[in-house]
Amino acid sequence: MSTTTNHRVLSGMRPTGQLHLGHYHGVLKNWLKLQNEYECFFFVADWHALTTEYEDPHIIAESVWDMVIDWLAVGINPGSAKLFIQSRVPEHAELQLLLSMCTPLSWLERVPSYKDQQEKLKNKELTTYGFLGYPLLQTADIIIYKAGYVPVGEDQIAHVELSREIARRFNYLYGRDPGFEEKAEAAAKKMGKKNNRMYHDLRRDYQEQGDVMALDKAKALIESQQNISIGDRERLVGYLEGGGKMIFPEPLALLTPASKMPGLDGQKMSKSYNNTIALRDSPASVEEKIRTMPTDPARVRRTDPGEPSKCPVWNLHEVYSDEDTKDWVQEGCRSAGIGCLDCKQPIIDAILKEQGPIRQRAKEYQDDPETVRGIISEGTEAARDVARETLEEVRQAMGLSYR
Repeated sequence: MSTTTNHRVLSGMRPTGQLHLGHYHGVLKNWLKLQNEYECFFFVADWHALTTEYEDPHIIAESVWDMVIDWLAVGINPGSAKLFIQSRVPEHAELQLLLSMCTPLSWLERVPSYKDQQEKLKNKELTTYGFLGYPLLQTADIIIYKAGYVPVGEDQIAHVELSREIARRFNYLYGRDPGFEEKAEAAAKKMGKKNNRMYHDLRRDYQEQGDVMALDKAKALIESQQNISIGDRERLVGYLEGGGKMIFPEPLALLTPASKMPGLDGQKMSKSYNNTIALRDSPASVEEKIRTMPTDPARVRRTDPGEPSKCPVWNLHEVYSDEDTKDWVQEGCRSAGIGCLDCKQPIIDAILKEQGPIRQRAKEYQDDPETVRGIISEGTEAARDVARETLEEVRQAMGLSYR
């Protein structure tokens, strides 16, 4: 895997409604960090949304631009990350089709979320080809950019592992172009006598003795060469590992810290539970939602003592309050020294303070839709340049490049 692709990150979000504070704390804060550390591709996964929302797709169209505005409003920087809409890069679909020709059906049927989601979404007809094949589309999303890392939660690790298996199988089937060994040897000679000898010594140490350090040293040696092509680098890595040309690197899961953002009822914040605070909810709406939150059922009257650990509001204090405020809540609740509305006020203040700059930046983008569309057009074109290059390589490997 080259240094460039090793430092690429790919992540997407489905446009199925307003983004809420759970998205911000669970995904977007992580994107803000990653965009400063990696070459990032962030995309609107509208085709993925269709796998479950195909009967009522208008919600997707309504949500796409609002979601992009939310990304920009929280600080996702189009100068640091490529932002694009999945369906505007049709190469994703072509790669999914080509991968489907060599991916065993049983691999898709065993993905844990296939049966889980059918069980959870019984009100939707999900025995469709699109729903069965969406992990394959997800794989195409990742490997078309030769992404080294995919930020996911624990429940998505199986999807990344499937992507690794599909990439490995593709490399095995199509990585050995005619005269592969001769081309690899010719590429090694281009490195010069000294480096050529060092490469073969390290290759022997790895293949005969299983010396992993030798493998790492040999890859570093290949990467340091300025006078060989990308194709030659990939052949040399494949020859080193005992396989063929590495067309697709195997992506790694970059485990995202679990979101600690609870919903208004104490459960995970989710549209499914109708317990969300939208990223751009008005101050009046935020205040109303927090003030009407359920509290410890033991506090029927203002004078009844309560227990914070039994109250959904306490979960929000865990996210937003400093230690002094939390001590005040614990003492005041247990002694009935403060009422539930008193307890909720610091949460209201903290959320409004967090939302303030986001809401302001979002309005600026709402008032300037051409800039938003320009950002997506530019990001889409940059993504397509990479995707086209990968597809050309794939077609050549599969014998589909007719000239």
